[in-house]
Amino acid sequence: MYGWIWRHLPGNLWVRALISLLLVLAVVYILFQYVFPWAEPLLPFNDVTVDNGMTAVQHGVAAVR
Repeated sequence: MYGWIWRHLPGNLWVRALISLLLVLAVVYILFQYVFPWAEPLLPFNDVTVDNGMTAVQHGVAAVR
């Protein structure tokens, strides 16, 4: 796939490298501006199942050092 993109870019090596860099930056920009904010509510990053760690101390269990 990347070879196909590289072969279809116009120009010499330096122009192709610059266009490739711009394409990568555009993809990263689109991901961070549109895709990741859209997908963030769908991902379980805020579904934490670990408590704050004080219950073991409150119940008289010695802390591991």
